[in-house]
Amino acid sequence: MALSSGAGRRPPALDGWRAAVHEYVKCVNEAEIDMTIAPLLTVADDGRHLERLEARLARMRERERLRGARPERHEARAELLAIREDGDTAAVRLKLHLKRSLSFGKAAYTEEKMEIERIRLEKRGGIWRVTAIEPEIAELRPEDAGTQRERSADEAGGSAGDDGPALPLPYINSRLLPHFNGLRAGIPYRRDLAAAYADRWWNEPNPAYETFAVNCTNYVSQCLFAGHAPMNYTGRRDSGWWYKGRSGGRELWSYSWAVSHALQSYLARGASRGLQGVQVDSPTDLALGDVIFYDWDGDGRFRHTTIVTAFDSAGMPLVNANTTASHHRYWDYRDSYAWTERTRYRFFHIADEF
Repeated sequence: MALSSGAGRRPPALDGWRAAVHEYVKCVNEAEIDMTIAPLLTVADDGRHLERLEARLARMRERERLRGARPERHEARAELLAIREDGDTAAVRLKLHLKRSLSFGKAAYTEEKMEIERIRLEKRGGIWRVTAIEPEIAELRPEDAGTQRERSADEAGGSAGDDGPALPLPYINSRLLPHFNGLRAGIPYRRDLAAAYADRWWNEPNPAYETFAVNCTNYVSQCLFAGHAPMNYTGRRDSGWWYKGRSGGRELWSYSWAVSHALQSYLARGASRGLQGVQVDSPTDLALGDVIFYDWDGDGRFRHTTIVTAFDSAGMPLVNANTTASHHRYWDYRDSYAWTERTRYRFFHIADEF
């Protein structure tokens, strides 16, 4: 079932709690336009979430003021992913597609993201109200790093010399990896192709690859590979940067392919073959197809990865991401529930040639 905030009247087929959900989505849209929780006070009673949302909207208001950006239009659409009804209560898992247009003088751009919320509704005095709202903060989910033994090896930093020995290349499905050319020197990084791939697959998985519960780094690795960054296949999960595919019902990939902290560490250590990059000081030093890592709590553990796919009129990066699917989102993620005052970033410029 799909719902739209719209500007018009409620569809006549909706009644009961479904009508309340429709009204909630409409109020979410108004709150995003006005950057205040006021519209939601008419439909929602969850003070804890409203306080959390107000803090996020306040960050956005201040950010857009400093950027000189003016919101022009906002659209919220929703899809009901799961429903549980029990008399005068209902629980709904809701996917919100939020689309926002901003202007900078004569320039403009549109950003999009998908967010999932679990909401509870109750019928009180004949009126349905939203009584609990819990956003699924996908950027905070732990990434799958394999078995406990493998995780221990990764936490220890892997073996000496991250590149590992130059092993024979594995059998790789040519349909999945159509331009895999081994590790020959002089391969240019096609930033345009990396960004085009990111825009094509930002809101749905490429069926040629496995999709992980936390898919942000897997998605960024696919984008880098689409830009002709060559794999460094070592056959060991704690070294190199590679994806072999499914073998005997088991998915084979390096940690650096699928885990944010591992990819950041791989780039920071520097490889002598395959994917390479250099850490830079500022987002203004980034180019199309470069990568940003996010340490939400300032504890030195990077838990999210994005790829630069465009720039605003001030030259600041706009990024794409998965898990919380995002398209041309402003790089700093201050609009995320995962962001804190302790959040730290690392910026990597991917080599122009490998």
